[in-house]
Order: sequence, then C-alpha cells, then structure tokens
Amino acid sequence: MFQRSSQHVDSYYAHSCAALMKPRAPLQGEHNTDVVVVGAGFSGLHTALRLAKAGKRVTLIEASRVAWAASGRNGGQAILGWSCDMPPLEAALGLERARRLWDSMRWAAQELRELPGRHGFDCDYRAGHLWTSVMPRRNAILHEWQHEASHKWGHDALQFIPRDELPNWVSSERYQAGLYDPEGGHLNPLKLALGLAAAIEAAGGCIHEHSKALSYRQEGLGYVVKTEQGSVRADVLVLACNAYIDELDPALAKRVLPVGTYQVATAPLDEAHARALLPTNACVTDNQFVLDYFRLTPDHRLLFGGGCTYLGGMPKDIAGATRPFLERVFPQLAGVPIEFAWGGHIDITLKRTPDLGREGNRYWLQGYSGHGVLPTLAGARAVSDAVLGNSDLLDLYQGLSNPSFPGGRYLAAPLEAVGKAWYRLRDSI
Repeated sequence: MFQRSSQHVDSYYAHSCAALMKPRAPLQGEHNTDVVVVGAGFSGLHTALRLAKAGKRVTLIEASRVAWAASGRNGGQAILGWSCDMPPLEAALGLERARRLWDSMRWAAQELRELPGRHGFDCDYRAGHLWTSVMPRRNAILHEWQHEASHKWGHDALQFIPRDELPNWVSSERYQAGLYDPEGGHLNPLKLALGLAAAIEAAGGCIHEHSKALSYRQEGLGYVVKTEQGSVRADVLVLACNAYIDELDPALAKRVLPVGTYQVATAPLDEAHARALLPTNACVTDNQFVLDYFRLTPDHRLLFGGGCTYLGGMPKDIAGATRPFLERVFPQLAGVPIEFAWGGHIDITLKRTPDLGREGNRYWLQGYSGHGVLPTLAGARAVSDAVLGNSDLLDLYQGLSNPSFPGGRYLAAPLEAVGKAWYRLRDSI
C-alpha cells in the first residue's frame, strides 16, 4: 500500500545509529529452514531471536531494511499495557485470563530492561514513564488506573503526582496531575532493533534485507515464501508485517488500518536546560485522545510527537505542523531549532486490541495500534512459545475478536477519520 525505500528515513534515530548499520544481502535462490519470519520489525525480531536461541533454524526476510518502518521510527516509549487498555481484554477473556496477559506485559518490561545486557548491546534505555492529565476532570482517570492497577492487576508501583509537585517531573504549566510508573521507560528503538538483529545472527539465524515477500503458499504441513530473487521453504511461517501486510495476506490486511504519525527532534539543548525540562528524565504522555508524547535523548534533544493522520499522507512540513504543539507544552522552547522531522505508519485495529493468532503452522502478529515497544515483545513470547509447543499465551490472544474495518479498502480510512474527529473535538472542549 505504501512505497518502501531502500534506506531508513532521515530521522534522529538513523542519524544516531549510522555506525551500527550494516547491509544484509537479499534472499537469492532456494532455501530451506525451520521457521521463516516475514518482517524485521520488533515483532519479527523478537520472535526470530527467541526461536533461534531455542535451537530453531530461522530465516528472517525484510522488504527494506531492519526496522525500516514503525519499529525504527517510533517514540521509543516502553509503556506497560496495550492501546486498548485493560477493559476490552477483561470483557473478552474474564478477569483471570486477562490477568495472565497483564502479567506477560510486566514480564516484557523486565525482559526489555535485561535483554540488551544479556546480548551485549546498548539501546539507551532509561527508566520511568509519567502519564499526565491536561484537563482537571481527567485527573480521575489517573486515580482510577492507579487503584485498578494495584487491586485488580497486582501492579502497585504507581505513584500519583499532584499538580503542585509536577515541576519536579516536567517543567510545563499544561498538566494538572501525573501518574509515575517506574517499570516503564524509554529507549532508542532503532538501536534496540539493530541489537536484536545482531543477536539473531549470533544465535545462528539468517536475515535478508531487500527481500519483499511477494506471495506464500502452503506445501504439505509447511509453507513456501517467494521473493523477487528467491524462495524459502519452512515448516513454520510467521507474518510480522503489521502496516505493510498489504496483499500478501488480504484477510489479515482487512483487520488493520495504516495510520500516519510523526515526530520531531530538536537540536541538542544545553544539558542544564534539558534537565530542567524533565528533571527525572522520565518519558511523558498525556491522556488526551490525540496525545502528546515526549522525552529526552542522551545528547539532550527533546523528541516530541503526537500528530496523526488517517488518510495516508504526511504533512508537507512536519516540523512546522508539530512546533505549535511542542511550544504549547514548553513555551520556553519557542523558536528552538528542529533538526529532524519524520513520520511513518502504524497499524491499528478496530477495537485497538492486538491481533495475534495461528492457523495450522501459520502465525501472525499485528495491530498494536501505536503502542508496540513492550506489546511486541509480549506478543513474540506468545508466538514463539506456541511454535515451541506451549500455546497457553497465544490462546489468550486468540480469544480477542478483531473484525475487519467497515467500508472496505477505499472507505475504511475516511470512516475512521470521521469518527476520530469527534474525539479530537471532545479533547478541545
């Protein structure tokens, strides 16, 4: 659906990771393997690494470059939970089964903190997430989640921050209160992806870039995936294409809608100035429907995002479109140079619930709906465990219903955009 390039977009992440990137040859000729994973974003990388470490022969193919899409461009916020929050999961699965999914999310948060050290790479991980309210009436949402997280899901580490204490956390008059989660954090997502790729290869896995999967077919109990220059036969097929599933699997494509989103990175700030903006160096989000999110980088830039479009394209001037929102939060940064501005596409589901599943030896992971740094790891655990014979977690995900978007290929995005316009209006008043 969207044009892929052969290189990463000109983002802060690509700039900071230039020395870590290495080219990987396209798939050529015919190959045999135990597992073929299509898509080298977080879902595919985490799944491939877990299976390679378990002794499986794994081949990972990517249409462009490792983490070329959302996994290499996102806000880098490792926040516990899913985009849909917990009520839809509890409604579909019941309390005890939903609690098992939540426990797997907390596992993912701990695993992500430990994984880079285990495999010998750095991803600039910093601990702490602050969830804020812009409107006084939404302070109740923070209190409600703190109570629910502790009493229903066993997550009692959340700390409520009243307005008079917020300057110790974020230097902005915009916010009314906050809820701090020490188990969340932030990181450089492209560094994480490149570290995972190197770990896969160290474990014996193969990664081929510039190898778009054109089609797949079932052959016996396994699958054959065809690319422009070759093919690979595997016992197990894992589709981790997300917003770029396109025509490779039309049935899965109908269940996700690509949505454009974008962010900016300022020029490096004076260290004292940067620390004054976010004294604890936690990443920040708000509880508006169209939220702002921001954090500091190790070289003292402010990364700021939040804009989105349901109709495919991006603003011609991302920096110009984002600056008013950045300066609304931090008026003290009026006129600060913006050195990088970039966008990409995420895949949302109709209910914002993750779409993971299995049919025979074909597995899929998609639909993280803009909240994927930790959920992709939790999902990869479910899929890789199922490939290895334990489907307990994946069975929980398959208890969620993810219908096709109404309106079909041409009307789904406009209909969704109209619906979301109401929520934007509600935020403004």
